[in-house]
Amino acid sequence: MKNRADSVNFASYLAIETIEFVLFEDVVAQYFVGRNVGILNYIFRALFRATLSLVVKNVEAIEHIVHLDTVFVGEHFASVEVFVGRKRVVGKILHDGGLLDILYLGVKLGIYPPLIFLGIGCMTDFGPLISNPKSLLLGAAAQVGIFATFIGCLAMAFPAEAAASIGIIGGADGPTAIYTTSKLYPTLLGPIAVAAYSYMALIPLIQPPLMRLITTKKEREIKMEQLKPVSKRAKIIFPIVVTIIVGLVAPDATALIGFLMFGNLIRECGVLDSLSETAQKVLANLITILLGITVARNMNAEAFLRKETALILGLGLVAFIVDTAGGVVFAKILNIFLPEGKKFNPMIGAAGISAFPMSSRVVHKLGLEEDNQNFLLMHATGVNVSGQVASVIAGGMILNFFGN
Repeated sequence: MKNRADSVNFASYLAIETIEFVLFEDVVAQYFVGRNVGILNYIFRALFRATLSLVVKNVEAIEHIVHLDTVFVGEHFASVEVFVGRKRVVGKILHDGGLLDILYLGVKLGIYPPLIFLGIGCMTDFGPLISNPKSLLLGAAAQVGIFATFIGCLAMAFPAEAAASIGIIGGADGPTAIYTTSKLYPTLLGPIAVAAYSYMALIPLIQPPLMRLITTKKEREIKMEQLKPVSKRAKIIFPIVVTIIVGLVAPDATALIGFLMFGNLIRECGVLDSLSETAQKVLANLITILLGITVARNMNAEAFLRKETALILGLGLVAFIVDTAGGVVFAKILNIFLPEGKKFNPMIGAAGISAFPMSSRVVHKLGLEEDNQNFLLMHATGVNVSGQVASVIAGGMILNFFGN
């Protein structure tokens, strides 16, 4: 019985792989024909057929499935049909679509957000986080708004996928919000993208009054000790270790965290300054432009100017405020257990949202307003980059639970 089940599983695998291979040929061939490059189409088909000859014997395996276990085939038919449908859609876009249709594949297939993270990784210095690992706790605490808003959306009868997409706005991380929403609930992509990037831009207006409201003047004047320098070796090992750990904890976040950490590795290796500079400025700005254009493509009046959009913007603001408050309050709680001289300035907890580097600069500026000798920038940066990592993990966990 075991051998029979193994045969069915192996035959099914070969069948699906053959279907994928043939569909891939069809997609690429359509691309070549649509652009009048017949010679490339001829060369591609010749290479394809030579490779396909190696797996042509799969036909016998496919027939074997039908005779062995028709129920087993039925279980897999739906997934194969979905795969075929997706390939046909991509092939049709490549063959018949216009410029915006082709560019939109970067959103649909999750290409643009990781590329933006590549640029962000080249901008990011993880030294403050490595020097003070406790900062990671504040970054994690500042993601509480994501899950609180998710629960609130469920209570308001939103579908689970839509609730998760709205909640991720609280991380103030535009690429992660777009990446998550495009996979969970694409119809909300426009409103969620607008909310995420709007609240990132409004950080200097939203966070200072909130920090003053939930902290005392004495707490805002707390001075933190200078961070210890970090070795180059530690800065190179850190992105590798984080990628491995996050890939194990939240596999669906591997693309985002992998590109973020790869960008940081380019920065820290010390021999790729030109690539680092290009990724920070040219690449990040170009992809951001393409992302804005393609997301705006779906923001027609009928889909965007509705009461649901205003509700999503409001819920996103709630998530953002709860995230900010969560980081500050958690820093105050930690201070209860820390000795004098080791306490956090609670304001740095607000930098736990992943709007890098704006949030850390806002915290630093507010600290100088309270005491012109209180330099919080590096401490806030450590929390800020930990929030970046934490929001990606939160997005990956959401995709693990609710993604197809």
